[in-house]
Amino acid sequence: MAQGQTGRTAAVEVRELGFSVNDSRLLEDISLQVGQEEFVGLIGPNGCGKSTLLKNIYRHYRPTEGAVYIEGENIQGLRSREAARRMAVVSQENSLTFDFSVREVVAMGRYAHGRFLKDSSREDEEICRRALELVGMQEFGGRSFLNLSGGEKQRVYMAMAFAQQSRILILDEPTNHLDIGYQLLLMEIMEKQRKDCGLTIFTSVHDMNLAAWYCDRLFVLDRGRMIAAGRPEEVLTKELIRRIFRVHAEITHRAEDGKLQIQYLGYVG
Repeated sequence: MAQGQTGRTAAVEVRELGFSVNDSRLLEDISLQVGQEEFVGLIGPNGCGKSTLLKNIYRHYRPTEGAVYIEGENIQGLRSREAARRMAVVSQENSLTFDFSVREVVAMGRYAHGRFLKDSSREDEEICRRALELVGMQEFGGRSFLNLSGGEKQRVYMAMAFAQQSRILILDEPTNHLDIGYQLLLMEIMEKQRKDCGLTIFTSVHDMNLAAWYCDRLFVLDRGRMIAAGRPEEVLTKELIRRIFRVHAEITHRAEDGKLQIQYLGYVG
């Protein structure tokens, strides 16, 4: 049984994972661990395999080779509700076509605990209310979910994940549809939940500054392979950014906390 960064069983472990579709090899020999209560980021250029890897972790796909373990157990052996109690997911492909209210969408997160909509208790309702409050959507509870903007919908999906009260949160570029203020707010909320609730967070991140500011460690994918792993200051070098993202960058440190600040200077032709 693999040990995470703290010596405890890893919250998420990927062992020698490969994934193919027909004759296309999308992931090759991926191994990684996310320790309990870590905030870990997954970065890489578009098309490198970030979403594909996360989908293998949360069982949207089944690995062609290797395996994924959640708290020491092969995730393929877990029943759906047990997997949901352990792991909540915010993907890029969430889509609801029925006209639920915002409050009803958040209540769907209580499925993992055996309750859903009409079966919810006062405790469930309070958990959902607090989840909406966390993401600043408490006044939208009675609104139609379908009438929300893309950014508002993303915040509701985050509230649904928080209402699930799982120990592990997997996210696929959760800030994509948000303006910069809500991007920062969402990252702050996740960091607070990690500290207050012992949450483990594994997320793909598009913005390297957000990754540097909030993540304990980073994994870097390129062309379906893991090419780097470590603390942000170890991984996010000018050389790596140039090689992987084809961008000239200047890297400094913020005066207030010493964290990396990345400035993009131009595209490498």
